[in-house]
Parts: sequence; C-alpha cells; structure tokens
Amino acid sequence: MTGALVLAGCSSTSEPESPPVDASALAGSVTENAVVAHLEELQTIADDNDGNRAAGTPGYEASVDYVAQVLTDNGFDVQTPEFEFHNFDVAAEKLMSRDRDVEVRALSYSPSTGPEGLTARLVPARQDETPGCEATDYDGLDVNGAIVLVDRGICPFSAKQQIAAERGASAVIVVNNEDGPMSGGTLGDPSVGKIPTGGVSRADGDALRQGDGDVTLTLDTSTETSTSRNVIAQTTTGSTDDVVMVGAHLDSVPEGPGINDNGTGVAAILETAVQLGGSPDADNAVRFAFWGAEELGLLGSEAYVTGLSEDERNDIALYLNFDMLGSENAGYLTYDGDNSDNVGEGPGPEGSAGIERTFVEYLGKNGIAANGTDFDGRSDYGPFIEQKIPSGGVFSGADDKKTAEEAQKWGGTPDAVFDKHYHSPTDTLANIDRAALAKNASAVAYAVGVYAESLAGPNGVPTGADREKARAAQ
Repeated sequence: MTGALVLAGCSSTSEPESPPVDASALAGSVTENAVVAHLEELQTIADDNDGNRAAGTPGYEASVDYVAQVLTDNGFDVQTPEFEFHNFDVAAEKLMSRDRDVEVRALSYSPSTGPEGLTARLVPARQDETPGCEATDYDGLDVNGAIVLVDRGICPFSAKQQIAAERGASAVIVVNNEDGPMSGGTLGDPSVGKIPTGGVSRADGDALRQGDGDVTLTLDTSTETSTSRNVIAQTTTGSTDDVVMVGAHLDSVPEGPGINDNGTGVAAILETAVQLGGSPDADNAVRFAFWGAEELGLLGSEAYVTGLSEDERNDIALYLNFDMLGSENAGYLTYDGDNSDNVGEGPGPEGSAGIERTFVEYLGKNGIAANGTDFDGRSDYGPFIEQKIPSGGVFSGADDKKTAEEAQKWGGTPDAVFDKHYHSPTDTLANIDRAALAKNASAVAYAVGVYAESLAGPNGVPTGADREKARAAQ
C-alpha cells in the first residue's frame, strides 16, 4: 500500500440509527479519564519497548496496532498504509577552529565526513542578497577543496551545498540568520546531498569569518531507508465530497515515550472517534489520521497528502491538527488562521480563520481566553496548508517560554518553557497537566462535531465551486 490511501467512497447515504451529531454533547462525552486511559496504554507500550515509540521501532508498531484495534472495534473502516522514510543518524558533530570548539549541527541527510572528519581551509562566501545561491557568488574565490562558510537565507540549504560542491568545495557550514544554534535544518532528501553540510549560530559564524587557516569539521552521519505506517480511519456515513479530516502524529522521538508529544493529541482524537462512532448521523464524513514519522520531518502526512489526486485533495473540506495538548506548564493556543497576531507565516488558507474562531469561541465559553500561535510548519498541518486546505487546531505549547501575561491569564510559571519535558525521557504520563488535557480534548471533540454536522455559517469553510475557486486563487 502507499500513503495515498484515501478511503474514498466508503461512506453510505443510508440513514443510520444513531441520533444526529451534537457538538456540545460530543465534547461532553470525551472525558479526562477516557483520554488518560489511552495515554496509559501508550505509556505501557513505550515501557515495554525500550522507552519510546519512535518510527521504525517495535514501540511504534505496537502503537499502530493499538490505535487500529480501538477504531476497528468502534465501527470504522481502518487502513494502515505504508510509506517509505529515511532515518538520519548523527554519531558525532564537531567543528574545531584554532583549538576552539564551535557548536555545529549536521543538517539532516548531510553526507558524512566519516568519524575522522576533514581538515581544510575555511573560505567565507560573499555576503549578498542571495548568499551562496548562485555560482557567481564564488567568482574570484578559490574554494576548491575548501570548507565554505555561507549565510542562511533565500534559497534552500540543498541548493547552497550543491552549488558549493560544483565549485569544488569539500564541505559547507551554514551560518544561522538569527540568534541561537542552527536547529531543524535539512537538505530535504538523501539523494540531493553532495558534500557534508552543517550549521552554526550567527555569533559563531561571525567569529569564524574573522579567522584564517584550516578548520576541522566532523559530521559522522548515516541515513537508512525504512518504512512506517499511518493509520487512516473514516466513518461509514456522511458525504465523501466534504471530508472533515482530523490528525495527530503517533510517533515519539527516540529519546522518550512521547506522552505529551504526541500521545495527548492521539488520545484526544482517538476518544473523539470512539464517542462519535463509525456510523454517526452526520452530513460529512470524518476521517481520522494518526501520522507516522512526524518527528523525522512530517513524513507520514507528507506522503499521504502528496499521494492524493487533485480531486481527492478537493474532497477534504478542512484539516484539524492536534499536537501536544497537556504540557506541564500549559498554554491555551489556537492556530492563528486569520494572522491577527501578525507573527511569522501569515494566515492559513481561506476558511482557516473560521476554524480558529470555532476553537476560540468554545474555549471562551468555558472560561479560557485563548491566544493565537503561528502556523510555523512544525506539525502535520504543513502539507495540508501547502495544498490550500483550511486548517486549525489547539496546542498547549512546546519549547517556547510562557510570558508573564500568559501566566497571569492561565496560571503556571512565567518565563519558563511550556513543556520542559519536550523531546526527553521525562515526557511521561506523570508529567501531563491533566486539567489542560481535558479542556483541550473537549475542544477537539467540539470542533469535530461542528464540522461533521455542517460546513456552513460564519465559521464555515468553502464548499463546492467556492472551494475550487478559493484553492485556485491563493
């Protein structure tokens, strides 16, 4: 099977025996105890499998089996399509300049220097509006056999290293364009990697640019190709021309069990599915997705979305994403569909503003004044937004710090990260804010109920010809 499985056409038009979906009742049916019971199962799976549920591990496969069985038992049409992914591992990353250790991060899928590293001249590329993005940036510079130092910006990392490689460079070091170390950088795919490529902070890049002589770069990396599975489950009722898609990533990082990140999102949408049932009396089909290999770069959701035909993508009315709902120092954040916060990436596709209002209004009625959070591309909504599918969700915060204003509004500790257990062995059930999880899980169910019943109204999303026009225009 491929990641493109869509379950199209599996909903019927026959009248179900269940009562019509009521969003408020659905929200009330998703209880804290039931959600925590799913987390207990995921914690046990991690405990039994080397402490994690990472893609490509027995812990992940056991997580897939658990989720798929719960959905099957509750009347859903369930599939677990496979997709290919690349597992990138770094055994060592080190940069020495004049006997000084410089923090360097290997970009994902960087070719390896080998464990011995390589020593060569450091040659800074020109600093201009398109640093290292054009071959002419190296005119007059002798970069043959050298390690090139180039600023981040404008073109992809893969293009910077390819151009430097074509000019004869032996490696590339990319200088971050903001404070702090380079994190999350990637060449995109193992096949495009030509020479070892790492990243350093802006401050370290400035210092390196002032030096001269040789540097020694060690990026001891390896990439292995493997397969993983998504879990896709759809109601047997409701229009398949207007699918409400709901997703959460199922994998953890290798360092820990991933109970907040993202057992909480999984548990919330899984219990929503249980309470909704496989054959609800709903106008629109609901498709639940549990994504694999998100922690390796949104790979499961990317494989799924890119594998759809244009018609299959147009059948998805909206996408709701849930990633971290019970952070220990919890926030109450909704994806900023209308860009009212004016931070970062701008608004989501048309309809995203209405999705945001649905969450804000529901939380507000329950005494919670939510803040916006940017569509920063760090979770599985990314591939959907790229295809202009309206998206939204709630989020309790990760490694950003809670402000004093937010602490006053929601409680918790100001000037401390939302989740100090993020991506660590201590991301366990013991470190979940259960009250925050309960409130967010009820918001999950409410939004699913709203859109399962209707896509219309002031918080609705485009349908029919309006949908095609909106997606073609953006």
